[in-house]
Amino acid sequence: MAWLNHRLFLLGGSALLCAVAAVGQRAPALDDPDDTRAALAEALQERRAAEARSERLEAEAAEAEDAAERAAREAAAIAARIQQAEAGIAAARARMTMIVRERDDLREELGREQRPIVRLTAALQQFSRRPVAFSVLRPGDVSDVVHLRAMLHNAVPQVQQSTEGLRTQIARSAELSREAAAAAEALSADEAALAERRDELAEIESRERLAARAADSAADREAERALALAEEARDLDGLVDRLDRAAALRERLAALPGPQLRPASPASARVTDASGAASGSIPSASASAGAADAPPSPYILPVAGRTLTGFGAPQEAGLSQGLTLGPIAGAQVVAPANGRIAFAGPYRGYGQIVIIEHRGGWTSLITGLARSDVRVGQDVVGGAPLGVAGPDRPSVTLELRRNGEPVNPITFVS
Repeated sequence: MAWLNHRLFLLGGSALLCAVAAVGQRAPALDDPDDTRAALAEALQERRAAEARSERLEAEAAEAEDAAERAAREAAAIAARIQQAEAGIAAARARMTMIVRERDDLREELGREQRPIVRLTAALQQFSRRPVAFSVLRPGDVSDVVHLRAMLHNAVPQVQQSTEGLRTQIARSAELSREAAAAAEALSADEAALAERRDELAEIESRERLAARAADSAADREAERALALAEEARDLDGLVDRLDRAAALRERLAALPGPQLRPASPASARVTDASGAASGSIPSASASAGAADAPPSPYILPVAGRTLTGFGAPQEAGLSQGLTLGPIAGAQVVAPANGRIAFAGPYRGYGQIVIIEHRGGWTSLITGLARSDVRVGQDVVGGAPLGVAGPDRPSVTLELRRNGEPVNPITFVS
């Protein structure tokens, strides 16, 4: 009976492996185990970063006195929560992929080791069921039966010792089943949280759109000018250059001094420059230049996902000028830093694109969106929702430029 129980234990282990297979079918296949582990570590890191960003934005929204600023921070906080759930989904899928791969390897090893054990178990069971009287009636000496019984008695402990590793593997299969169930539960929770957060963001965006329609039509005129520039530009680089020149002109105009009121004592008045410093004093050029040239900070990636193409990687059209990420389908895309929307809409060959002007001549270009939810002329905070990625194997590209020259965005990501 002990051998029968052991055989049932083997069959139970196989059933547990099948349960892991059923759960693991939802996980996407990654070709390399190292890539899977790297994807898991990256997803967990993105989840922690998104959670910290959402908490910071929620605190800023609570402290904001202006209603518009508070709404912007709240929308950015919800977008961060969406990215947190998306990173959790990616992590759960990576875990399930690792479980499926280990399950397949364990199944093959169990199959190899079970075959001789099952044959031996069947033979031993057959001998154990045979009455001694039948063995006596067979030709041969009764001492042969005694010797056979003694041999079986000594063989049983050795067989049990040789199958200890097999029992360990069966216990591991049960552990894999529990891990798969936990990963599936985490995946379901993150998917539910994602749906809830998307509904919250859609409600905020609807209110913002209604408020924008109630405002004047200046934004519509600026959007029409941006679309006209897109039609005139030969390529995407030309469009970015045109928008950069327009942004530089706006900055110069904004820096011009406004009208000065007549002083109460004209005799004691002193001429000041645009920065407010007296003409007799010399401002610190290095300090002002350093502030103007500083990159946007904090700077974040617009979407959570695996890196598909790095900055400077060789491509058919030359070296990559940005960073291409592969998020999950329909992933939330956010603004990498504070700025102003210079362009938002479709552009030939790039899907929906968004161009954000930052201070000091810095520009962020995000391409590969399936939908953009911002308008030209809109001021955005870092982490504000820009739109969503595509539904089928999407890729989102981020380019950061300084006065038209591409720079590696990873250098400034915090």
